Amino acid sequence: MDPSLHFVFGTHPDHGFVATASPELTPHLADWFLTRVQFEPVPGDAGLYRLTGPGRDGRRRTRQAVNDLRRHGYTVHADIALDPAQSASPPTPALPNGLSERRSRIAQAAGRPSQRRTVPTTSAPPVRTVPPVPDYTPTVRLRSPTTGRSR
Repeated sequence: MDPSLHFVFGTHPDHGFVATASPELTPHLADWFLTRVQFEPVPGDAGLYRLTGPGRDGRRRTRQAVNDLRRHGYTVHADIALDPAQSASPPTPALPNGLSERRSRIAQAAGRPSQRRTVPTTSAPPVRTVPPVPDYTPTVRLRSPTTGRSR
């Protein structure tokens, strides 16, 4: 492994998306970083880490891990398919013409004044009813905080 590299990402036939750290990087630091980007140690293979749950959008998650480690200042080598800097990003979907035309019509209509006249209301607003006053007033007896007796 190139001594200037800190991490290497690739694919493995048995473990899927894998990563390993440079021997110059302390093992506990490499473990800390790789577990934070959702990689777990491979049992029986010291220094090799595999992506947890590779079936859940593994390629995108591995690319994100490469990107995150680079943002922290580490040098990372990745396969072309896993390297966001070397591979093309997926194409952005284009809006269908019908949708863009509809949005254009809505925007034009929002810019014009309304042709519908509002008619003022002639009836008074509804009146809120007040609940009736109770026939009795409840008595509350308070205890004195110093003597403990009621007043």
